[in-house]
Amino acid sequence: MNESSKIEQIREHVSKAYTNAVASGSDCCSDSRTPKGAVTRLAGYTDDELRALPGDAASNAFGCGNPVAMLEIAEGDTVLDLGSGAGIDLLLAARKVGARGKVIGVDMTDEMIARAESNIEEAGLSDRVEVRKGLIEALPVEDSSVDWVISNCVINLSPEKHKVFAE
Repeated sequence: MNESSKIEQIREHVSKAYTNAVASGSDCCSDSRTPKGAVTRLAGYTDDELRALPGDAASNAFGCGNPVAMLEIAEGDTVLDLGSGAGIDLLLAARKVGARGKVIGVDMTDEMIARAESNIEEAGLSDRVEVRKGLIEALPVEDSSVDWVISNCVINLSPEKHKVFAE
């Protein structure tokens, strides 16, 4: 198997794992006894943050931290989320950037994009949040167009990390 085939095989495996996690009642990264969504509190999301979100955004969050809480995002900023999933960090960032800001999510998985778009609509934040299909190794985003880049346990899944960091 050549290098290109290996890379595509890894991407396909990751995409299927997250599609299955969204469709099932369990977490993507732990055993089936862990209730879906239980990891969000361990990852540092507050009860207030979780209550303000559509339930689907929280229950389908598979990250390992709360990157938005660690940043000094200001009103009017533009935030890019690599591997945005069902949108938990998109929605939290959107509240910080305000009506003058913008949040862009990039994900390669159709099911996650559909979930994120639904959650964005339900949260009433379509005016400042958009999700684009793409790879984090070749971002569908104009160079030098964002103030912040976040990624919640997604870069580790890339088979071409050097390309992610070059982006």
